[in-house]
Amino acid sequence: MSGGKKRLCNSCKDARAVLRRPKTMDSLCRECFYEAFETEVHETIMKYNLFKAGEKVALAASGGKDSTVLAHVVTTLNARYGYGLDLLLLSIDEGISGYRDDSLDTVKRNEETYGIPLHVFSYKDLYGWTMDEIVEAVGKKNNCTFCGVFRRQALDRGAHLVGATKMATGHNADDIAETVLLNLLRSDVPRLGRCSSAITGDECSLPRVKPFKYTYEKEIVMYAYFKRLDYFSTECKYSPFAARGLAREFVKDLEAARPRAIIDLVKSAERLRINDSAKIVMSKPGTCRNCGYLSSQDVCKACILLEGLNKGIPQLGIGKSRGGSRDRALQRSNNEKAKSSNGSCANGAPCDCKQSSHLTHNYLKNVEKIEAHPAARFT
Repeated sequence: MSGGKKRLCNSCKDARAVLRRPKTMDSLCRECFYEAFETEVHETIMKYNLFKAGEKVALAASGGKDSTVLAHVVTTLNARYGYGLDLLLLSIDEGISGYRDDSLDTVKRNEETYGIPLHVFSYKDLYGWTMDEIVEAVGKKNNCTFCGVFRRQALDRGAHLVGATKMATGHNADDIAETVLLNLLRSDVPRLGRCSSAITGDECSLPRVKPFKYTYEKEIVMYAYFKRLDYFSTECKYSPFAARGLAREFVKDLEAARPRAIIDLVKSAERLRINDSAKIVMSKPGTCRNCGYLSSQDVCKACILLEGLNKGIPQLGIGKSRGGSRDRALQRSNNEKAKSSNGSCANGAPCDCKQSSHLTHNYLKNVEKIEAHPAARFT
């Protein structure tokens, strides 16, 4: 404020402005900000036809600001505009002590607040490992690779188990801008070509949608703050070791220098055109021959990573093999397990199945209510 006068809202011209939107620089009062925020999300939903009446939509819920605001806004818009959606909350318990257990308490309160049924699935039930156990095995250098791959498939598995036909995530414009930069740095042409899409996997049985595609993280925080929404704000204790953190800092620096930088990165990715020579290396989505879930390769990344964990060679599937050392380690592990099994499964029962099936026999004896990964480890 200057000269002792209050700064008025650029929209209603009456109430006092409480914030300035970073991508438009408009000064808005609280009520006009709510309207602008919710209207933009609704316009994104309409522009990309994200939802259809009668769909059962799983809202990926972590208890953080993005997923909490997603649950609030989609519930509000569903009632206001008559989308006709059957909504549910879907959470994944990665098994991170002091973090996920606390955030799940927030999700459970959101279930009561919004009247949306909650379904929780855990890494332990799906894969036989908690994230804490994985970090103990692999260290903190590549742990986010395991968590990212397993979490994505866990959400798919959970959504299928509860009968969802579509999944909505809280990925915002900042997240997409960071992903664009990371894919550029990795020269990952296939992902660069689709990372800015508001809907992915529309060719499979469970498409994913991003209603917050054009929504800034700052505005999500302000919306949650002004609405007094109940969300969990503590970061994962392993996140400081993630490569994405560097991209996040760079995007924040760009935004500080030029507020529209985030939305411009998203728009730039939208306008990218992949030439014919690059399209040759772009794999079409299919299904993994081991677990049957979506994969662009014959065997999905989750199966490869889980195999490495189960065989005591967690580096399997991470980076490139140097001089065949990783392959030799895998072969030695297979030979040792084959000798020790001596024609029996791990539970001691006689068995004429191949060694790769032993874990499957074990998990069938331990899991009754959840469809675990075929190679899940249970001890």
